[in-house]
Amino acid sequence: MALRKLFRKFAPLALLACALPAHADFYIVVHASNPQRSLTQKEAVDLFMGRSRAFANGDFALIFDLPRDNPRRGDFYKALTGMSVAQVNSYWSRLMFSGQSVPPQALADEAAMAGMLRRNPGALGWLSREPTEPGLRAVLVIKEAANP
Repeated sequence: MALRKLFRKFAPLALLACALPAHADFYIVVHASNPQRSLTQKEAVDLFMGRSRAFANGDFALIFDLPRDNPRRGDFYKALTGMSVAQVNSYWSRLMFSGQSVPPQALADEAAMAGMLRRNPGALGWLSREPTEPGLRAVLVIKEAANP
């Protein structure tokens, strides 16, 4: 009898969990005063992969990322570039070894990312939730690739 009561109590939660999407969006974010109003996915790839260090208007972009061991980082780069986190790490290792470029500066977590973006008008970063606090603005939304 106790098992039946427990099932009745938690069954709605289980159904709700099944109904929620298995993936989320990623938001490429800048300071609210940044003149860059939007980015294309190609521009975002170029910035986050070190192929470009400036916004389209020529202003320098200070790019931030999450640490290599952050689980959302792999999902972000898969959605942005189609590359696995291992491929992205290998890409950066080659660029750093050859002296061509360095990866975006890693911040501890998304709260630190939001704080850095709020303090620096030239900063560019990403969040796994839509920025709602004052001082931040999304310039591109990337749909997370669905896991097969």
